[in-house]
Amino acid sequence: MTHALLVIDVQNDFCPGGALAVAGGDAIVAGINAAMADFSAVILTQDWHPAGHSSFASTHNAAPMSMTEMPYGPQVLWPDHCIQGTSGAAFHKDLMTDRADLIIRKGYNPAIDSYSAFFENDKVTPTGLEGYLRTRGIDTLTLVGLATDFCVNYSAVDAAKLGLDVTVNMALCRAIDLDGSLDAAKAGMTAAGVILV
Repeated sequence: MTHALLVIDVQNDFCPGGALAVAGGDAIVAGINAAMADFSAVILTQDWHPAGHSSFASTHNAAPMSMTEMPYGPQVLWPDHCIQGTSGAAFHKDLMTDRADLIIRKGYNPAIDSYSAFFENDKVTPTGLEGYLRTRGIDTLTLVGLATDFCVNYSAVDAAKLGLDVTVNMALCRAIDLDGSLDAAKAGMTAAGVILV
């Protein structure tokens, strides 16, 4: 059994001072770095949007954090964030990126957002991460990172649906908590068989 640490979106735009800052987002970096030593594989995800992405409020002349309907379902319209090649899209400077076996980028298709490390928000277009894990014989994941209620949540639920053993280390995550989204995410993860510690 191979157990991997999946580190979700520890990027400048999700840390204090960033375009879509998660409160305390930078406080988990040292703990994540320390945890890397306990895993045989480390995988990092990186939100990687082209400018003018369809999930950006500015693209629709809409208010940030408002909702719209996309062909694939409801979509939060976010402030512009994690734009390819910008400092906001870069990993937090203290994150030990050298330890990563794989960095998987998501959200690069301008027509569809991608919260999950496994599927775009249409829930059918794969990122390729499942295939990578299967070919390496990895069947157990521990997730950490940002944000608990969006990208960590979607990644954990998808991993569980794919038959992987999934744990989320809540101490090494931080949430946006938009209109009760954290409680909903916890309930959804638990219902999917994800272990929250």
